[in-house]
Amino acid sequence: MTKHEQKAAELFLSGYNCAQSVFCAFEDESKLDHEFAMKLSSSFGGGMGRLREVCGALSSAFAIAGILWGYTDIASDIPKKEHYALIQKLAAEFREEHKTIVCRELLTGLGVNSNPTPEPRTAEYYKKRPCVKFVMTAARLIDREIEKRSAEKR
Repeated sequence: MTKHEQKAAELFLSGYNCAQSVFCAFEDESKLDHEFAMKLSSSFGGGMGRLREVCGALSSAFAIAGILWGYTDIASDIPKKEHYALIQKLAAEFREEHKTIVCRELLTGLGVNSNPTPEPRTAEYYKKRPCVKFVMTAARLIDREIEKRSAEKR
């Protein structure tokens, strides 16, 4: 288990939403202030504000990828293409492990949720929501990319 996987799991199990757990686990890499990181990632939880769309943990992995390797050159389509290829690769790797990247499909039986009220974090909650494994996967995918890019620089 990587240090970011462990940190993301700890954050989730302490009450952070799935997106915050991944995003804040990488504060050492992103160099973002904790409060800012919490606020920025807060909307992605529950598959975008409990809409059960794209997994919030994976959305935060995409955001971290943007912070670390995103493009700023708009004069050429090449940086955009390369970054989108990375995002699609991360999505494919997550999908390979969990069969989908959609929150409501990951959390079988929950369906679309228009109720914005979060459920209390109880033992029963964690039985219904195996999100900690999705949080860990998202963190691991970013750690693999960090390691790969670090090795390429050596």
